[in-house]
Amino acid sequence: MKKKRLIPVVLLRNGWLVQSKEFKRYQNIGNPMSSVKRFSEWESDELIYLNISRDESFDMRRDDLGHPNHHTLLDILADVSKVTFMPITVGGGIRTLDDIQTRLSLCADKVSINTQALADPNFIYSSSREFGSQCIIVSIDARRIDNQYVVMGDGGREITPHKVKDWVKKMEDSGAGELLINSVDRDGTKTGYDIELLDEVANAVNIPVIALGGVGDFSHFAEALSETNVDAVAAANIFQYMDQSVFLAKNYLVDRGYNIRKIFNRK
Repeated sequence: MKKKRLIPVVLLRNGWLVQSKEFKRYQNIGNPMSSVKRFSEWESDELIYLNISRDESFDMRRDDLGHPNHHTLLDILADVSKVTFMPITVGGGIRTLDDIQTRLSLCADKVSINTQALADPNFIYSSSREFGSQCIIVSIDARRIDNQYVVMGDGGREITPHKVKDWVKKMEDSGAGELLINSVDRDGTKTGYDIELLDEVANAVNIPVIALGGVGDFSHFAEALSETNVDAVAAANIFQYMDQSVFLAKNYLVDRGYNIRKIFNRK
């Protein structure tokens, strides 16, 4: 039986690792390179690295920290490749096939596409034809409006005309290899995943679905794995505030019988 995946998410905003809440408030919480290195050492199955910057300004304004103060995303990704030994998905700012090629050549095994899929759905078809569907993830920000799930654009700010259940099927048909489903309503709330949203998506498609948004306790991972057919559970904030967080989360799930990859040195 295929194992489920546990995936940390790193949110990069203008050079900083940030904590997000409802796509509105962002708190700087550290150096994004250090976080990637820790997740690799803690035997994460994968990592999702999302650039959520609103512009091209990358400056930590902390030269005293002793870390390189890179001023472009590509420079940051080049350094990421030096400290990680796990598959990485890179998302944010992807508009062309050349953008995908550049990220794949630097450190990415997969790319996550959101805004460009909404602007030009045919881009997913072109991307999957060029690079293979196995490395194309479509990221979808969803919100519940008038008792139905709607796709949100512009970083969760804009209501699109697309219903989630229709959009995910369209993306699958266009060649997406996986879907990353993020609940805008649950983002940063620590109240758990939107189970109804995840269930709706997982039942609508035949490609892997990654759950994101709302985790505040390890039990929320277990809830999504028990009550939906998602292939992976992902989170950002919860992994940043405790030592060995990925290791502890995996142990929690393994001890309760969930079919995830065990920690290498666990007896």
